[in-house]
Amino acid sequence: MCPIDALYARQSLDKKDSISIENQLEFCKYETRGAEYETYTDKGFSGKNTNRPAFAKMMEDIRAGKIKRVIVYKLDRISRSILDFSNMMEIFQQYQVEFVSSTERFDTSTPIGNAMLNISIVFAQLERETIQKRITDAYATKSQKGYYMGSRVPYGFQLEKTIINGIHTSVFVPESNEMKQIRLIYQLYLNPDMTLGAIMRELLRQGFTEKRGTPWSTAKISEILRNPVYVKADMDIYNFFESQRANMITPASDYVGTNGIFLYKGINGDKTKKKQYDLVDRDVIIAPHLGVIESDIWLKCRLKIMKNRQSARTNKGKRTWLAGKVKCKKCGYAYTVTMSNTKAGRYFQCSGSRYSNIPLLCSATNLMPRCLQRGL
Repeated sequence: MCPIDALYARQSLDKKDSISIENQLEFCKYETRGAEYETYTDKGFSGKNTNRPAFAKMMEDIRAGKIKRVIVYKLDRISRSILDFSNMMEIFQQYQVEFVSSTERFDTSTPIGNAMLNISIVFAQLERETIQKRITDAYATKSQKGYYMGSRVPYGFQLEKTIINGIHTSVFVPESNEMKQIRLIYQLYLNPDMTLGAIMRELLRQGFTEKRGTPWSTAKISEILRNPVYVKADMDIYNFFESQRANMITPASDYVGTNGIFLYKGINGDKTKKKQYDLVDRDVIIAPHLGVIESDIWLKCRLKIMKNRQSARTNKGKRTWLAGKVKCKKCGYAYTVTMSNTKAGRYFQCSGSRYSNIPLLCSATNLMPRCLQRGL
């Protein structure tokens, strides 16, 4: 079967000043010069998108190789969106289908038609970029007003529906059982000799787990201790973030020691930086929910983590170049090198075996190959 012409017509509403489906088709038939054609009509559908049954059927027939040319009365009959039109033209080119607008003399089989196509593609790119910028600006505007942006709910909170300035959104409220663990983590870390690993072991000893029953990890504990969502933000908190060159979106007068903080990646922030540590150009916003950790406690813990990380940067593995690189297959904890008076001399031991009284951890050991011993 040879490909034929497709006549497409669309009318959103019956109005006295709008051209009917029938009249559109009459203009299109003139372009066929008596050749065979198939009609596709959408009545009662807007041109703002391509979610139309007849249009979808026509595109299906194009992909099936049944159509050689698409004829419309006017360009806006097939699409009012430059982006949709550009996408459509890409498909037309892929299947070698020509496009003709009978009243605008828009014909892709002619040089001027191809020029118009290129212009439409330029405008399509502009529309894509405009949409992207609009979405980014809308996100920034909503986040700066303290609206919940759909991110993961921090441990210790649950969502509750609310209305802020007439806008339906959600707010964080404490979850009592989880919040007990949050407070315990902060209280434990206040001890100068307390490490993240020691806190993890204490939580495991008491039978506490994260969401979905997974064991606590030092990474998760560190994340909680850094997160300002828990702090009762006062001027000390304001001064801390300002000293870190963060963007203080909410004025200082709102830092009254009651609400928590939302920390967002600023639009102009350096995307190469690790967001959990670098606060430069991060957006700091007073959140609508109440904080739960006193500002002096949160600051002491945050500064301690910062100090420990700075110390870690200057320290090298002193016992082996394999430190932290070999993981236990059973529990995922790192293997450490243990000295022995046996013939083997040294062996790998899962760091979890140090806490073998905790049922969640294992006690795996493996002899170290001599080729690795020579590299220690």
